Amino acid sequence: MENPTRTAQFLAMMEERRRDLRERHARVLPPKTTFTWEIGCGHGHFLTAYAQAHPQEICIGVDIVSDRIERAVKKRDRAKLANLHFIHAEARLFLETLPPDTTFSRLFVLFPDPWPKARHHKHRIMQPDFLADAAKRAGEGARLYFRTDFTPYYTDTKGVFESHPDWTLLSVEGAPGNETWPYERETVFQSRAAAYHSLVAGLKSRPAIV
Repeated sequence: MENPTRTAQFLAMMEERRRDLRERHARVLPPKTTFTWEIGCGHGHFLTAYAQAHPQEICIGVDIVSDRIERAVKKRDRAKLANLHFIHAEARLFLETLPPDTTFSRLFVLFPDPWPKARHHKHRIMQPDFLADAAKRAGEGARLYFRTDFTPYYTDTKGVFESHPDWTLLSVEGAPGNETWPYERETVFQSRAAAYHSLVAGLKSRPAIV
């Protein structure tokens, strides 16, 4: 049975999170900005190195664990990177609260939780509905880079992209003419993996408005 008080408290908490994220976006994203995004940035090893190598890009990493974000921010501050920001947020809520004129050009999803049990697959980030929402905020020619050490997750994700109306696969294992991975920096999970799988997806061309 639903508890009206708890429901009201939850809705109020979510609205406060949305408000806080909108305020944070306003501070770090100038109007009509395009940025590079990493979901599940962890302690920031990859994105800090990426931001150093791409000083012209605004880079934002999000993670749901506050301790990881705190460590990532310290790493960013030591490197004195004004173009890099780390935000404690759930990816879907971060996406939902972006300013309407803001888009991303690159999205990295590196070694996300594979949720290996079938009954938990619904928790995976690489779902058709999330990719549809992401496509709405992706700039022209946007790319999504996915990497995992869990083969079933790679296979399932590849299948999601193959049938998705908004994205097309540009690089898959064993296929000719693969698009080059844009930047390599070994993450903690990558260093522990005996092997891993990567794919690149691109935003499909949108029909012209006449």
